[in-house]
Amino acid sequence: MKRLAILVPIALLAACKTPPGYPSLAIRPAERATGTLVPVQPYVPPPTPPAVADRLTQLSAEVATAHRAFEAAAPAARSAVNAAHGSGPGADAWSVAQVAIAGLESSRSKAMIGLADLDRLYVDAATQGGELTRIAGARNAAIAQVDQENATINGLLSALQ
Repeated sequence: MKRLAILVPIALLAACKTPPGYPSLAIRPAERATGTLVPVQPYVPPPTPPAVADRLTQLSAEVATAHRAFEAAAPAARSAVNAAHGSGPGADAWSVAQVAIAGLESSRSKAMIGLADLDRLYVDAATQGGELTRIAGARNAAIAQVDQENATINGLLSALQ
């Protein structure tokens, strides 16, 4: 039994010996990195096509017009909300304030439609490798206007409750 206990580990160690003929796992010459590093020229996107530039101008004007309409209606909505302060749902003043806020939301939706179209122009230009600076500028301006409108509406809704 003792001899068997000594022979089993020796047999197991012999089984772990790799027979000759298997390839080495060392890096072969073909796997070595060779060559020279060539700097890549930076990509210069093509200019914005005239049709896109015209559409960009039109959409920017639509968003600006909607924002001006929003700003023109905002004081009346603030007055209606101030008059409804303290009244609950169902009161005449509360209903008037809700209608005024809905008018603001309508003006905001017109700006958001223009923003959605600007987003589409931006995505199209980005996926086609086009120039993004002008589109991004108009889009960021529209986002700022819509964010301002959202803040105004949220403030009015909070004051109404």
